[in-house]
Amino acid sequence: MASSPSLQRDTVFQSGVHAYRIPALLYLPQQKTLLAFVEQRISKKDEHAEVIVMRRGSYDAATHRVQWHAQEVVAQAQLEGHRSMNPSPVYDEMTGTLFLFFIAIPGQVSEHHQLHTRVNMTQLCQVTSTDHGKSWSPATDLTSLAIGADHKEWATFAVGPGHCLQLHNKTQSLVVPAYAYRNLHPLKRPSPFAFCFISHDHGHTWQRGNFVAPDTVECQVAEVGGAEQRVVYLNARSPLRARVQAESTNEGLDFKEAQLVEQLVEPPHGCHGSVISFPSPRAGADASEKWLLYTHPTDPGHRVNLGVYLNKRLPGPTAWSEPTLLATGSCAYSDLQSMGTGPDGSPQFGCLYESENYEAVTFLMFTLKQAFPAEFSSP
Repeated sequence: MASSPSLQRDTVFQSGVHAYRIPALLYLPQQKTLLAFVEQRISKKDEHAEVIVMRRGSYDAATHRVQWHAQEVVAQAQLEGHRSMNPSPVYDEMTGTLFLFFIAIPGQVSEHHQLHTRVNMTQLCQVTSTDHGKSWSPATDLTSLAIGADHKEWATFAVGPGHCLQLHNKTQSLVVPAYAYRNLHPLKRPSPFAFCFISHDHGHTWQRGNFVAPDTVECQVAEVGGAEQRVVYLNARSPLRARVQAESTNEGLDFKEAQLVEQLVEPPHGCHGSVISFPSPRAGADASEKWLLYTHPTDPGHRVNLGVYLNKRLPGPTAWSEPTLLATGSCAYSDLQSMGTGPDGSPQFGCLYESENYEAVTFLMFTLKQAFPAEFSSP
């Protein structure tokens, strides 16, 4: 397995008094700005999450370097008496509104407790910003609006985590990936199913899409296909020792038959991964042709050795490349963003990932040519 050089590697969050987990990354190309979000916790345990914090990164296109600014708490992103988890941002290019979705859970109520009691205590919330994350609105509880009566039918649920998606369709729909543990049988443990929340009116109202498949958990979505047929591609964590993928031709409302992708291995119990689409750099390619990039631990037994995978031939589950290593050693959750063109003329990407046995969250910037040089070698 080849290792990729990088343009830059920085520790963005370092554990000390607090622990930091669950990275989310958003790139605002017009502002040349990266926003890195994580959960701030008392300890590494999920039940010890407190608030969402962020750091802003200024990208210099001339030097291809990111300068990171001071850490700040997104103080508005919380409900009183609740802890905030799973930061999931998206920027609405049409309205200039930045959305940060998250879940709010009372005190230290655990996911295990909700699955055991089958009583859903999780709320879906958002804050918004009209100045690119410099200030935020008060938190809005979207639970009734987006989920309604179904909330009582689930043991618990979550969004993302990581970046969400704005489609390039007529309404520029917003798509928020999520998953719910459904109480389907009184004698069986609640089962997780991935799905999407969709808004066709820039976040004013929300529609809940239909479920993908059982045993699909944390997920991300990307837009592929051309003007004739836009497809929402979903890639989900699973406990099946491999990722699950599915496609939707109606903006994430319904997904076709899910496929197990054996090339994309999962460690026991799985791990969150990230997927994005980007314009094909192939000479003569149609402007709408998209490739996919995916990051995830490459070891089938442990959360180690962060790899990046390339897919140029959708939708086939066997189309994924062998991984290129971005980082060796301990790694877990990651989030990807496309960052235009790098100094070598190929597409450039940023990746925010958990490292050092959850002691740090690291930012890595690399180009497609660095990760997959064979794609650019002469025939």
